Amino acid sequence: MAAAVRRFLDSDIWFSFRSSPMAMTAALIAFVCLFCAVFANWVAPHNPFDLATLELGDSRLPPAWSDGGNSRYLLGTDDQGRDILSALMYGARISLFVGLASVFVSVLVGVSLGLLSGFAGGRIDAFIMRVCDVMLSFPSILIALLIDGVGRALFPNAHDTLAFAVLIIAISLTGWVQYARTVRGSTMVERNKEYVQAARVIGVASLRIMRRHVLPNVMGPVMVLATIQVALAIITEATLSFLGVGVPPTSPSLGTLIRIGNDFLFSGEWWITIFPGAVLVLITLSVNLLGDWLRDALNPRLR
Repeated sequence: MAAAVRRFLDSDIWFSFRSSPMAMTAALIAFVCLFCAVFANWVAPHNPFDLATLELGDSRLPPAWSDGGNSRYLLGTDDQGRDILSALMYGARISLFVGLASVFVSVLVGVSLGLLSGFAGGRIDAFIMRVCDVMLSFPSILIALLIDGVGRALFPNAHDTLAFAVLIIAISLTGWVQYARTVRGSTMVERNKEYVQAARVIGVASLRIMRRHVLPNVMGPVMVLATIQVALAIITEATLSFLGVGVPPTSPSLGTLIRIGNDFLFSGEWWITIFPGAVLVLITLSVNLLGDWLRDALNPRLR
């Protein structure tokens, strides 16, 4: 373990990270957001979803530094008296969970199909690529809305867990195509190299060649794409929640908080929607900047 850490600290990627103020700043912002989201139960000053602690008399309070603000609520409260700062931490947890889970499913499906398509070729390759073309011909948000709507129609009284699963599947269904096409192109290059031909000559099974030899050499672009797709998945989830077809209202994410605050934006309670929107922008921007840095770090020609 210690040797692996030393090798990482001596690697070009760590040197590139230390040499990039933008990457370090983005990583710090992403870490703070992730830490507050994961440990919201301990970091948040209030539990905004505990109905027993909510006070309607404290609803629509402005931030603490404004006239009429309360020092107990640093960023103010919403129409139900929930602390905005605490709601942001709990909401970011849901948004990050949906984003990371949907990207994980997309990577699993896309990389598997991309490896199979690029390595097998022929009719299998043609069929998988035609499916990709069909998926790319529809706007991703419309496909997500369709899957989410069908899932809710089939299971109208579904538990919150099933609602999260439907949302993750809806986002993943539109995200796997990029991984499949990327991995297919890289696999078609790798399958003609000498180490793959040598493995075939000695009788190594095709599945083992793909898993042990080809897959590690095509994961670089996948890592970059996955980092950027996390931000896109979070935005897609926020969009669906803003439209009212995302996560359940009992577990509001950042998109749900923005939708709730949008009703009060022009009545003077700007903080209810501005702060969730700002956190969403910070998370997606930091992840995108990390993705740009990782792309440059893994490709020396782009440095």
